[in-house]
Amino acid sequence: MSQFNFSWGKCYLSPILDMNMNEIVAHDLALKPNLEQISYMLEKAFKKYTNLSGLSFHSDQGWQYQHNYFRNALKEHGIIHSIPRKENCYDNPVMETFFSRLKTEIYYSFEGKYTSFNAFAVAIEEYINYYN
Repeated sequence: MSQFNFSWGKCYLSPILDMNMNEIVAHDLALKPNLEQISYMLEKAFKKYTNLSGLSFHSDQGWQYQHNYFRNALKEHGIIHSIPRKENCYDNPVMETFFSRLKTEIYYSFEGKYTSFNAFAVAIEEYINYYN
């Protein structure tokens, strides 16, 4: 998950990146980093891919990713949950690189361009389509 700060408030992006295809398979952008956001993200991924047994899901140690709902949802689909060491961004370089690239290309120095959550949401959708 990554946080974005604007004059109108904060928002949070939670994506799932397929390391094999190097594409974002599901994501959710929300005004609050809550369990509902994670639920929407997972629902999108589970609708897109039905056979996920044996896959690994690598996440950070955020409370959302340690919640029983999240862990049970992965388990129900046969997904192995991988969590990095505490405060070690080097355990998840692929996602950190994605966030860095996204922020460099559409966020840093462009914060004033996005006058609302909806404007930034459109930019995120366009960027993810472009990235994929």
